[in-house]
Formats: sequence, structure tokens, C-alpha cells
Amino acid sequence: MKTFTTQFPRLFVGILFIISGLIKLNDPLGFSYKLDEYFSEPVFNMPFFVPYTLAIALFLVIVEVVLGVMLLLGYKSKWTIWSLLLLVILFTFLTFYSAYFDVVKDCGCFGDALHLTPWQSFSKDLILLFFILILFYNQKYIKPLFADKIQTILVLTSLVLCSFMGYWVLNHLPLKDFRPYKVGTNIRKSMEIPENAPKSQVEMIFIYKVKGIDKEFTEKELMTLPEGAEFVDRKDKIIVQGYLPPIHDFKLELDGEDQTDMILSKEKVLLIVAYDLEKANVSGLQKTNELYKNASAKGYYVALLTGSSTDVIADAKKKYNFAFDCLFCDATALKTVERANPSFVLLNYGTVTQKVHYNDSADLKL
Repeated sequence: MKTFTTQFPRLFVGILFIISGLIKLNDPLGFSYKLDEYFSEPVFNMPFFVPYTLAIALFLVIVEVVLGVMLLLGYKSKWTIWSLLLLVILFTFLTFYSAYFDVVKDCGCFGDALHLTPWQSFSKDLILLFFILILFYNQKYIKPLFADKIQTILVLTSLVLCSFMGYWVLNHLPLKDFRPYKVGTNIRKSMEIPENAPKSQVEMIFIYKVKGIDKEFTEKELMTLPEGAEFVDRKDKIIVQGYLPPIHDFKLELDGEDQTDMILSKEKVLLIVAYDLEKANVSGLQKTNELYKNASAKGYYVALLTGSSTDVIADAKKKYNFAFDCLFCDATALKTVERANPSFVLLNYGTVTQKVHYNDSADLKL
């Protein structure tokens, strides 16, 4: 009985860590964006970590996979279980903090493949913690599957393969695209809201400065405002989230005018996606004019989408001699469209037909 109660948690924890880690390793940039949220001001306010979130993300997901492999193999079980315990305690704290204070809506535990609410993520980590504690108190029943030399080779092989996978997806594209803009998606249809879809319940919140401190008041509380309260701002607080379509923030503007419908109605469109022109790869941007010439000669409408300010767009136009339209789109939406900065996306009447990294621009099927 002791053996069974140890081996089941061993399989469960090991396989879950490997699956969770590989999903995030498939898209480490996406996981780094999630870490940005944790290090931002509303959460832990540690902006000095933000420049290193990609490195932290890669380290964590590779460790996650390798620890799962080590647990299944029974390799250095004492060290492995201690590492798993410390890691899951960290994850449990983060997911509890996110859920209790409602600051991060999705922990990113399974990337874009599976979205969990904060409380679901916290519950998942509690289950993992329970099973790891079982392993912790039953370490003597975890036996290695192979001889030490073979075990070491297998662990090192998993480390090398994970490192190579991380390198590959960062310099090309994720091996599997789980995002709303994957190839085959019709953007217009993905933006539609069904007639009978549940609607969000929103409460108006008013912010007043009271004795030098900003305080929030509901509409009902406005009748009892403290004396001398000064109005600062108003915001909408979602009480119950209604139906949210897979794509809900894709809006393209040119000089303040909405161009979304026009672009989604065209047969041939090449979009150059650069969410931040100041951080975009220089060689990638230098390829755009040649791509524009080739694409426009074949009847394509070409436009650059960016979340950068008008001043930055103007500077980039001058620096790179862009001959195509530069449209504004929310940077967060563009990060979801594609991770590379820049990347290239082909549309056919609003349907995504191809997406390539700037390193693979020669593979565009114009």
C-alpha cells in the first residue's frame, strides 16, 4: 500500500510538471509577459526584474520539465523532491496572491493551451502540494529506474533538448500555436458575440480625494461623501464577467480612423506586426521594404501594425523609409497575434493563412 500511495503521486506530479513545463517552453515569451504582470506595480512592484523576465521564464520552465523527468526516473530523489516542494510552495503563494487580491487573471500555468481562473490555479497547486508532501514523507520508496550512469545521461539529455527547444521557438515560432490568431482563424468571426451570450455586470466606481488620499465610492455611497471630498476619476468595475469573444481587442487605426473592417475585407493582406518599434529587431524591420515591393506587385495590401506612439512611428518611417501604412493597434493584442517583433502575417478576407518570424521571412508564401 505504501508503494502505491507513493508511486501514484510520483507519476502524477512528474507527468504534470513535464506537460506544464513543455507547454510554457513552447512559448516562453508568452510566459515572460505573465511574469511582467507579477513584477508590475499593481502586484509586487519589482520593475527591476522586468528586463530579465524572459531569462527567468526560460530558467523556470526548463527546471520544471527537468525536475519532472528526474522524479519519474527516481534520480537524486531527495534533492528532486526538495526542489519540487520549494517550487510548488512558490507557485502556491503566487496563485493565492493573484486569486485573493484579484490582480492577475490567469497565472499562465498552462500557457494559452488551458486558461485557469486564479482560484482554479490555486486549487491545482494545493493538490500538487498535497502529493509532493506525500512524496516528501515517503522518499525511501522512490527507487531509481536505471543505473546511475544511464540516469545521468537521460537527465542531461532532457536538459539539452529543453534548451534547444527554447532556443528554436525564440528564433522561429512556437511549435504549436494555442493563441486566438492561429493559422486558419477568421478574425472577424472570432470577434462576434452571440445574440444570447451572457452580458457583463458592471458597477460604476467613483474616485474622490479625501484628506489627500484617493478613495473609491460606489454610486450609492455618493450621497454620504465626506466633507471636502474632491472628484478624481470614474471607472467601471466588472462584477460578473459576461461572454468575451476569443478576439476582443483587435482594432486598427490610421490617423484616428478605424480601418479594421477595410483590412479584414481584403483578399490579400500582408501585416507586419511590431508591437513596439523601439524594441523591434533592426534586421527584421530592414526586410520590410523588400517584402512590401514583392507583396504589392502581387496585389497585396501591406501595413505595419504597432502599439508605438505617433512620434516613434514617425521616427521609424524616417529611419527605415517605410512606403506602407503604419496603423495603431493595442500592443497587448499584437503580442497575442505573434510573439516575434516584427513578424509577418498573411490574411485572406480576414482569415489568417500564414505567420512567420522575421528570421523566416523568406518562407512567406506570397
